[in-house]
Amino acid sequence: MTKEQIIFKLPYSSPFLFVDEILHIDENGVEGTFTFDANLDFYKGHFKDNPVTPGVILTEVMAQIGVVCLGIYLLGNDFNSESKVALTSSEIEYLKPVYPNEKVIVISEKIYFRFGKLKCNVKMFNANNEEVCQGTIAGMIL
Repeated sequence: MTKEQIIFKLPYSSPFLFVDEILHIDENGVEGTFTFDANLDFYKGHFKDNPVTPGVILTEVMAQIGVVCLGIYLLGNDFNSESKVALTSSEIEYLKPVYPNEKVIVISEKIYFRFGKLKCNVKMFNANNEEVCQGTIAGMIL
């Protein structure tokens, strides 16, 4: 499965698709990018006159790239339009703010994948290679 096919199979669409490209993927992990467009609706109110990307959105970017893309790759053709994706747990530490128009890189390393559950250590970096947030995310693919 190609990197483009994985992105096409993601069960998200704009404005909730947070994967621009997959840089690398194999059975042990994935690396991908996303750039936060300044016109995204949540910037209008978070925060007034000082827009910052909400932590819940940073977590979603990490989950989409670090868990869902990797899960689709690991399942291969077993992932289809009938498949369902659910976040089961996350423990994220936020270290730096992410502002509009910033590009981030997400790097995920598989902890385990069994019985449809994928658990990963995930880190996000900004364009200056500074760690923005990191943690553990797990999800189910049914």
